[in-house]
Amino acid sequence: MAQASTKVVNYTSEMVEKMVAMYSELGNDGLDQIAEAMDKSVRSVRSKLVREGVYIASPKGKPSSSKSQEPTKKELLNQLEEIVGFDCTSLTGATKQGLAMLIDYTQQQA
Repeated sequence: MAQASTKVVNYTSEMVEKMVAMYSELGNDGLDQIAEAMDKSVRSVRSKLVREGVYIASPKGKPSSSKSQEPTKKELLNQLEEIVGFDCTSLTGATKQGLAMLIDYTQQQA
């Protein structure tokens, strides 16, 4: 006869209730505390909260790099076209640094 497999329960209903209550109070910043109280890993706790439908992922912020503040190559080409007065699409292979230098030079010459 085949043996009936028994399901291992990682979280009791009491543990789940306590975990959900702690999460509603502490939020995502309290995952470490919840994991320590449950004697589980943060990953396990997060997964259980996801399965319970209460976990809300932290919003991802925009990267604050200096490159995002620099003009794009297309913007540089448009700026150059305004200065020289003709189509500059043939310069799309140029580097951004080269285009910036060309813009500076043409502005100094004007």
